[in-house]
Amino acid sequence: MASTVGLAPGLSRKLKKVLECRTDTPDLVASLNALSSFYDENSAHARRNLRSTIEKRALEINSEFLSAADSTQMALDRVEEEVNALADCCDKIAAALSSSAETTSDIISTTERLKQELEVTTQRQEIVNCFLRDYQLSNEEMKALREDELDESFFQALSHVQEIHSNCKLLLRTHHQRAGLELMGVMAMYQEGAYERLCRWVQAECRKLGDTDNPEVGDLLRTAVRCLKEKPALFKYCAEEVGNLRHNALFRRFISALTRGGPGGMPRPIEVHAHDPLRYVGDMLGWLHQALASERELVHALFDIDSADHKSTAKKTTENDSLKAAESDFTFVLDRIFEGVCRPFKVRVEQVLQSQPSLIISYKLTNTLEFYSYTISDLLGRDTALCNTIGMVKDAAQKTFFDILKTRGEKLLRYPPPVAIDLSPPPAVREGVSLTLEIIENYNSMMVSASGEKPAFDPVLSALLDPIIKMCEQAAEAHKSKTSGQLTRRSRTSTDSSQLTSVDALLSSSSSPPQNNETPSKIFLINCLCAIQQPLLRHDVASQYVTNIGSMIENHINLLVQKEVDTLLQRCGLSDKMQIFRSSTTTELPLSERQETSPTMLSECLKAFFGLVLGSEGSLPEFEQIQVPKLRSEACVRVAKTLAEDYEVIYRAVTDQHNGYPDPKSLARHPPDQIRTILGI
Repeated sequence: MASTVGLAPGLSRKLKKVLECRTDTPDLVASLNALSSFYDENSAHARRNLRSTIEKRALEINSEFLSAADSTQMALDRVEEEVNALADCCDKIAAALSSSAETTSDIISTTERLKQELEVTTQRQEIVNCFLRDYQLSNEEMKALREDELDESFFQALSHVQEIHSNCKLLLRTHHQRAGLELMGVMAMYQEGAYERLCRWVQAECRKLGDTDNPEVGDLLRTAVRCLKEKPALFKYCAEEVGNLRHNALFRRFISALTRGGPGGMPRPIEVHAHDPLRYVGDMLGWLHQALASERELVHALFDIDSADHKSTAKKTTENDSLKAAESDFTFVLDRIFEGVCRPFKVRVEQVLQSQPSLIISYKLTNTLEFYSYTISDLLGRDTALCNTIGMVKDAAQKTFFDILKTRGEKLLRYPPPVAIDLSPPPAVREGVSLTLEIIENYNSMMVSASGEKPAFDPVLSALLDPIIKMCEQAAEAHKSKTSGQLTRRSRTSTDSSQLTSVDALLSSSSSPPQNNETPSKIFLINCLCAIQQPLLRHDVASQYVTNIGSMIENHINLLVQKEVDTLLQRCGLSDKMQIFRSSTTTELPLSERQETSPTMLSECLKAFFGLVLGSEGSLPEFEQIQVPKLRSEACVRVAKTLAEDYEVIYRAVTDQHNGYPDPKSLARHPPDQIRTILGI
């Protein structure tokens, strides 16, 4: 390469440039692709003419572009011509507008001024319309207030009058006081006239309500009454009118129901059942209750109690005050309506009570009147004429019931029955218990209202059974006196016991039955009380009275046992010595040195006691005449326990060394446990 001839600088630079050119660039690739589209032959001639070929190709492309742009140039020339023409038109229009503005400037200023004046006038018109609406009546409203017939337009006009009257009060707070006073006077005149017409119309409509049995209250009448509440005096007058009209109508209906019955005789007249006091009074009360429900519904609909929370614009009453006033008016009208039926109802119930009904009927009447008293008071109110009347006749029926019980008790006490031989309760006890059970059954099945409660039953039990118990006590006392007299006569004819030795006397007395004259009377009383108590045990309403009778039986059992024990000890000669044994102390004289408790005397008494305990089967009382087995066995056990306890006291005293008994084991040969075993306890 050193011998190689060097290249020319220009050629060398071109060759270097060619060698440095990258053949993979996108521009070169695109150029070669374009060249391949018209470079068909790769010859020496074609390579020498490559530049001219490329330039020729560029010239052809430019020629095609120029030929294609000729139509666009022509279109742009046309657009330019049209734009120039449009500009000429705009210039003409601007010139015309300029000339028009110069000629119409006065008209525009006048129009703007009139527009502003129109807005002011419109505002004033709206103010005037609002004032007329709030402070003036329309011709239609004034006509509605003057017409004889009332409709919805009248109440709308009256409401508008009230609104205007209220709005006038606002004017009085401003500088328009004179206008407010004048408008208020005019509205007051309209208002008074409207209320007078409304009151007369309501009175006329209310008179129509008194002509029918089941009237219906229309919406218009309800609205009229509601409006009248704004005037308490007029409302009160209309309420009295309604009360008087319905009062007369209800009175006629009640008398018709009593004497003539319903249409065509059905239902039958109530007085047809006058022979049956319970049904007679029950039918009258049922009719009154049904009538009260319908009349209550009528008055409720008429006075519209549900809307009683309206605000009175005249008195500014609160909602609670309005409700209380409505309820007071409601009760007043209902009370007035039912005043008329009070007297005929009361007279007929008093006639029933004067006919001397039976005890059971009187009690059922009392319960029925008690039930309706609470039921009607819930609907009508407690301090009303009808409720007071029912309360009075209920008290009268209750008094009749207790008077019958009192008469019956006085008759029993006046003629107490004799005591039977077997000491069984007399028939009067069984009859009284049977009657008591029937009354208890009626009491348990009586109706009770939601707000009421059953009356106390203890006074009834006391009135029924206390005279029977007193009668039994009188009979027992008479029997006791009779037995005491017989014992006295028997003791006069008996031989003198002093002729026998003391031991023989004790033994002979022990072999004979006890001579306690109180035992039969106590047993008789116990049998009577048990006959009263046993049937009442299954009734809760008589639980307190049963408890009291149980206490009386317990008391009589205790007395019976104590009397029997005293009698047995007296037969043994130990009765008067028991107090000495119980109260002896170590500081006193020994019991063996006392005459009453000397060994000889005590030995005879204990022999009699042991003979009684160890003797025949009938030696101790068995109370066979007590009819309740449980009480009979309990009384026998108590007698045995008491005797064992008394013997234990004697045994301790005898075995006490301080008392100085020489041979206590032979004197009291049976220990207390042995006596208990012998007595079976």
